[in-house]
Amino acid sequence: MEQCIHLFSRWLETEKGYSLHTVSGYRHDLLEFAATLGDDRSVASMSPATVRAYVVSLHRTNGAATVCRKLSALRTFVRFLLREKILAADPLIGIAGPKVHRYIPVFLTVDETFLLLDTPGSRDTFMARDRAILELLYSTGMRVSELVSRDVADLDFAEEVLRVRGKGNKERLVPVGRPAIEAVRNWLPQRDRLLAERAGRNRAIDPAPLFLNGRGGRLTSRSVERMVRSYGERAGISQIVTPHALRHSFATHLLEMGADLRSVQELLGHASLSTTQRYTHLTLDHLSEVYDKAHPLARSNDE
Repeated sequence: MEQCIHLFSRWLETEKGYSLHTVSGYRHDLLEFAATLGDDRSVASMSPATVRAYVVSLHRTNGAATVCRKLSALRTFVRFLLREKILAADPLIGIAGPKVHRYIPVFLTVDETFLLLDTPGSRDTFMARDRAILELLYSTGMRVSELVSRDVADLDFAEEVLRVRGKGNKERLVPVGRPAIEAVRNWLPQRDRLLAERAGRNRAIDPAPLFLNGRGGRLTSRSVERMVRSYGERAGISQIVTPHALRHSFATHLLEMGADLRSVQELLGHASLSTTQRYTHLTLDHLSEVYDKAHPLARSNDE
């Protein structure tokens, strides 16, 4: 079983282009399943009975969403084994995962978003960098992992587009608003000084990253998450603000302003339209207001 999991992990990384973090998650879930098989950990020992026993054990210590994730990892693994003819029959036939409550994305109002973008001030050592990060996250809707992996060369200042490499190593071009472009321009001189200081300390430098930490190295996702949360608190926003909340805000505000779902899907880098559709319910209040104002019979019962 362990050898098959290793082959599957290599396939996810090399053929599917999954990140090391994602592959590690799959491997962890599959090794957990293998451990429930006891002494006989061969692929042949996988059966509907052993899978059902595994799912029952998961329910004892995990929520529905976690059970679904682990079962999904197992399904993908089984499809790989069937395709490679390592397994003759599907042991997951007839086994369904639990129902999961629909996830409601957290997003900011337009006013809250503008308040957040204006929060970095002169008292902040990295005001220019932080403002550029906030502007770019909201302007493009990209994931924090995509943001910190961007290089200066990925941003075309003339055409105002950013090259983003997302999940599955898929590349997309995303338009960038003028405020974000200008914010990045304002950050670049400080970025260059940080690189020069790092070189002056005889430390190896990587001149490519768009965003740097105080030591002149590439900024991490964790650092950006802490920074965004801190500015959200300073702005007086009641909910916890995360980079993903800005991504959700980007999508929600576009839909509220009339963008079509397919375009938002492309901008977000979603592989499936169904993933983007979870944002549609967030705009129902807005659509109801438009309907009430525009439809001639919308308020007929009130008059």
